Amino acid sequence: MQVSIVDTKDVERVWPHIEGYMKRAAKYTYGRFEAEDIKEGLLKQPQQLWIAFDDKKIYGAVVTEVYKYPRMTALTVHFLAGIQFETWKEPMLRLVQQFGKDNGCKLIDSYGRPGWERVWANYGYTKRFIFYELPLEN
Repeated sequence: MQVSIVDTKDVERVWPHIEGYMKRAAKYTYGRFEAEDIKEGLLKQPQQLWIAFDDKKIYGAVVTEVYKYPRMTALTVHFLAGIQFETWKEPMLRLVQQFGKDNGCKLIDSYGRPGWERVWANYGYTKRFIFYELPLEN
């Protein structure tokens, strides 16, 4: 299994192979994003697309962004989806961590379903908070 960052000029070529993964990831934004919005962000914003692949297929994709808070820089993981995650989780994490360090990031942050806590607990991630929402009536 290999992992790699995808150059922005290659996003269109790779997109058909990961669109299903991004549709699944967008579902958990509860109307905030559709897969097309994720693609648009990759093409027009300073975001990064990472893929896990072998000679036959792409198994997963991760979307990150170097985010500058007022007092620190972080690598934010916006989306992560795919299949056979256990086979590419560790090499992807190592590559993304190195990218963050190379770009002056002090941490990797993310938000997501509570189940991700189990996935990342053994890697030193700390749950700081969970994002909740209260819909407003029209």
